[in-house]
Amino acid sequence: MSGATGLAPDPTEYRRRLEAQPDEQIDAWAKELMRDLSIRIGVRRVLRDFLRATQIEETGFERVFAAGGGAPATLGRTADGELMVPAIELWCLVPGIRHETPDGRHRLIEYLVENFHEMTFI
Repeated sequence: MSGATGLAPDPTEYRRRLEAQPDEQIDAWAKELMRDLSIRIGVRRVLRDFLRATQIEETGFERVFAAGGGAPATLGRTADGELMVPAIELWCLVPGIRHETPDGRHRLIEYLVENFHEMTFI
C-alpha cells in the first residue's frame, strides 16, 4: 500500500482496503490505533472520536465497555464531566461494539477511516 499514510492515498481507498480485511485484522488495527492515539492525543480524545465514529451515545457507552470486558468500576468522569476509562482498557471497546451492535464491523471501519489523517503522525 502507498500514499500519505503508507496505508492508502486517501480515506476512500483506505475504506475500500479495510472492507477487504478479515474481522480479526480490523479489530487488531482498531485496538492498536486506540492505544497509539491515547499516547499521542489522550484517552478523552480517543473516547470522543470513538463515540462519534461508532454513533454510540454516552448513555450506551458503559454497556459497550462492559460487554467488551471493561470493568464498570473503572469507568468514570473527569472534573469536566467527560467520560474516562483507563488507557489500558480501551481495547475493550472493540469486542464491546461488536457484541452490542449488529453492525460492529462497519462502526469499527468508520472509526479507522475517521482517523485516517491522524495515522500520519503515529
